[in-house]
Amino acid sequence: MSTRRPRAFTLIELLVVIAIIAVLIALLLPAVQAAREAARRAQCVNNLKQLGLAVQNYISSINAFPPLFGNWANPASISGPAVGDWPLGWAVAILPYMEQAPLYNAANFSGGAPSPLNVNTLSITKINALVCPSESMKTGPWITTTWTNYHANFGGPAPIAGWSGPIVPMNSDPSGFPGITSAVSTPNLGTVGIETVTDGTSSTALFSEKLIGLNGNAQVYPGALPNALRVAFQTQMTVLWNQGGAAAAQQFVAACQSIPATQVPTYPTQWTGAAWDGSHAGTLHFNAYDHFNTPNGLSCVSANSQGGPPGAFNDAITATSNHPGGVNVGFCDGSVHFIKNTIAMNIWWALGSRNNGEVISSDQY
Repeated sequence: MSTRRPRAFTLIELLVVIAIIAVLIALLLPAVQAAREAARRAQCVNNLKQLGLAVQNYISSINAFPPLFGNWANPASISGPAVGDWPLGWAVAILPYMEQAPLYNAANFSGGAPSPLNVNTLSITKINALVCPSESMKTGPWITTTWTNYHANFGGPAPIAGWSGPIVPMNSDPSGFPGITSAVSTPNLGTVGIETVTDGTSSTALFSEKLIGLNGNAQVYPGALPNALRVAFQTQMTVLWNQGGAAAAQQFVAACQSIPATQVPTYPTQWTGAAWDGSHAGTLHFNAYDHFNTPNGLSCVSANSQGGPPGAFNDAITATSNHPGGVNVGFCDGSVHFIKNTIAMNIWWALGSRNNGEVISSDQY
């Protein structure tokens, strides 16, 4: 009786099996990645809904939107932290409505975010509801372990209407920054109530996303995405506030979109999202954005920026994210919508203002 040895795989057969496994992995990996991004995007939407609900509860209690920054603990006072001390901002105001009352009680309103009074309590504390899961950078530009990806809407393009969003500085802000108290004559300055959102709460943005800034002095070029979306680029265009209208706004956007491919950012070390608890009279990149350039476009600084790099209220401080194709936006009615990068510019502008009289429908965005 003869015995036969078991037949082994030939080299060709082994290569075929490996090729089949590689093809299966190539087919499945994008699906797995897409599923993970869908989960991250869903968590991001949930974060924005929490912020929107907190703001609604704040409005019910205070009868106004939270201020971008200012001494709201004592509105009659003109004393408080100076410009460079990053006054406590909107995120601190809504802490009690986010189940963060102990952290709110630890806030010292006589100092700003980097003050020794707050830096070891507020500023060093990470709040997960303020961080988008799709953020790929894990080191903040200031305190490396804490930052925010959610920024308040302070308005549409400055040439059309400055400070036209729902979250703006208080009249009592003590900084004396010229772009806020003296150089700008506008009825929109100061905290506002929900009754001022005459364009409709479902048509007015409240919060959106913004990628955090870079830690260090990396040279980033306009086409080097996504890091180019984390910095601000200098233009030679002058941007006036409440003057020039849509034509002037369009000219500035065109100048921003045509930044030379070899230009490095004006201010590589960005403070975008650096201090979730503090804002700044000039550098609104901290925890605010505007509806100037469309989502995931560049941020650009005007020749007469009222805060200089990395951006102030008459610059393009753009909503950005790592979500493919757009950004999540929370609205004044508490809803959250995904806004595509391809949204019409005039519709994006209209979503940024609370009382400019624009009439838009949900199918336009």
